[in-house]
Amino acid sequence: MERLNRESGHYVFTSDLTVNEFVLVDEAGFEPLGLVMGSSIYHIGYQQSAWSKNQEMTVLSQAMYNARELAMSRMEEEADALKADGIIGVRLEVKHAEWGQHLAEFIAIGTAVRAKDGTSHRTIKGKPFTSDLSGQDFWTLMKTGYRPVSLVMGSCVYHIAHQGMMAALRQVGQNQEMTIYTQGLYDARELAMERMQLEAADLQAEGIVGVSLNESSHQWGSHVIEFFAVGTAVKRFQESKLTAPSLVLPLDDPR
Repeated sequence: MERLNRESGHYVFTSDLTVNEFVLVDEAGFEPLGLVMGSSIYHIGYQQSAWSKNQEMTVLSQAMYNARELAMSRMEEEADALKADGIIGVRLEVKHAEWGQHLAEFIAIGTAVRAKDGTSHRTIKGKPFTSDLSGQDFWTLMKTGYRPVSLVMGSCVYHIAHQGMMAALRQVGQNQEMTIYTQGLYDARELAMERMQLEAADLQAEGIVGVSLNESSHQWGSHVIEFFAVGTAVKRFQESKLTAPSLVLPLDDPR
């Protein structure tokens, strides 16, 4: 934690914000304190699945969620060391280690910030707020009277059933929906989205912005897919300060 020690000599903040983002974050009333990160190298276990059945791989779902939570919590600890109010521009990455088939490194990284007016923007659980919004989106969100509460996420690792040979032969040359695949993918996405919404509700957020739904098979094979939903939970804290756009007419001669 020596890198984050603001008391040891002249402290120089670090940030992965672009120049435009830095200016807009400052305009929103926040100062960057430092680049913070958390990491967890996690062993992903094994779970047997039924060859011809759609089903969630609950052991794998829990492992993927827990590993990200560990990385996030360690990033938040670094932000706490800087006495930050929150972390913006958070990125969550998963990198598979070459030294083991079932090992993966989960990384969380972002820029810790603090309100210049001393106002606390921490969550109801006393943690720094987290957000994956860009500096531009963060400025717009704050100006409209909303503030980020937390980066919320939901994970579902799902086994999509294999199709039997006879069923495949009956479909040769035909146009028809593959209902077992459709239903499996739909159910898996719904589980991931629902878990993300439950996290936001637990923090008393009003909504989630910037939601992305990512799919990856990692190293499990083609029929086992992780659906990962992530977004920034937000809550209104004041009236909008944005002015309505006005019509501007050019005064120069169009000729």
